[in-house]
Amino acid sequence: MNSQLLTINGKTKPYVMAHRGNLVACPENTLAAFRQAIADGADILETDLRLTSDLEFVCIHDSTVDRTTNGTGAVAEMTLAQIKGLSAAYGRSEFESEHIPTLTEVASILPPDVILAIELKTDFFLDTEVCSQLIAELDRNQIRERTIVFSFSLARLQAMRNIAPDIIAGWITLTRPWPLVDAQLLGPFWPLILANPFYVWMAHLRGQAVCPLDPTPASRLWLYKWLGCDVVLTNDPNATCKALKRL
Repeated sequence: MNSQLLTINGKTKPYVMAHRGNLVACPENTLAAFRQAIADGADILETDLRLTSDLEFVCIHDSTVDRTTNGTGAVAEMTLAQIKGLSAAYGRSEFESEHIPTLTEVASILPPDVILAIELKTDFFLDTEVCSQLIAELDRNQIRERTIVFSFSLARLQAMRNIAPDIIAGWITLTRPWPLVDAQLLGPFWPLILANPFYVWMAHLRGQAVCPLDPTPASRLWLYKWLGCDVVLTNDPNATCKALKRL
């Protein structure tokens, strides 16, 4: 992966980023969802990262397990063993055996030509030791060169970049219609691109790649392709990959 405008060797832009895996076909942020997204042809798997009370990295969006599992409680107050005792079926009986995966488990199914994009969901990632622990885990799993870290928090990104300046950092924003920030990948909420049609052009002039924050992009894929967006986010990578081929 080349960090300059986020290029993936042998693949054509816009790349498809599977939002929490394929969360249309499977429960979000489960190995089933990630495997399905890979089978669909996704170029990038997106997941959310939190820490358990015993300092293990787990892939879950919410600060609690209440919405997506059959348990209750804050992720940060539960051990990995407690979390692994829960079903992450999200109320879908056919996925009863799915659990909240660890970062290592997700890395173990990542094909060599697929990138992992990790959203840093907690201020634990302001801690130098936690950032170092994450980099060490990426190194152990041999995916450091295929990992993107991103966040709504510039402070979390900077903390990671202080430890590992080689890793691509992505910034997500709901409000700023200008790409004037120190990050290699930008994730503006999609209406911001309508408010500023020059957003992608300006970002590219600055050497930045763009992935609109738009998990249901079907009606706007033609626009993202026309504007030259580097990545498209999607809840349904199967449908998005097929639609891009038609375009």
